[in-house]
Amino acid sequence: MKAVVQRARNASVTVGGEVVGAIDRGMVVLLGVSRQDDPAHAAMLARKVAALRLFPDAGDVPNLSLLDTGFSALVVSQFTLLGDTRKGNRPSYINAAPPEVAEPLYERFVAELRGLIGADRVATGRFRVMMDVAFVNEGPFTLLLESKI
Repeated sequence: MKAVVQRARNASVTVGGEVVGAIDRGMVVLLGVSRQDDPAHAAMLARKVAALRLFPDAGDVPNLSLLDTGFSALVVSQFTLLGDTRKGNRPSYINAAPPEVAEPLYERFVAELRGLIGADRVATGRFRVMMDVAFVNEGPFTLLLESKI
């Protein structure tokens, strides 16, 4: 799994003019599932996201996590993170898991994260639909995570 994690002042996902997920302060997690991923990868990455220290403490040092702050997460499925652009100008998505494999692993990641920080603190987009994702990146602060087991 790959995740782009961005610290956010606020974030929302809109589908067909309807807001389907929104958070105040927290992080946006763009999540891509590869063909090699399994439930252990989802659990490991959820633990990493929950404990990732990217929020400032009283000294303005990024020492606080979602576990420490009470902030929220907005998780959005994004298979394009698995795009390979080494050859040519058109990305190849051969490494992305097919939807019937990716969706349960995406849902597993979300369930694991909800179990760690609280169900009411994790919002999502919708799987396999066109979404408008809007947020204010605080910092900016952006990290790329990969699950390695």
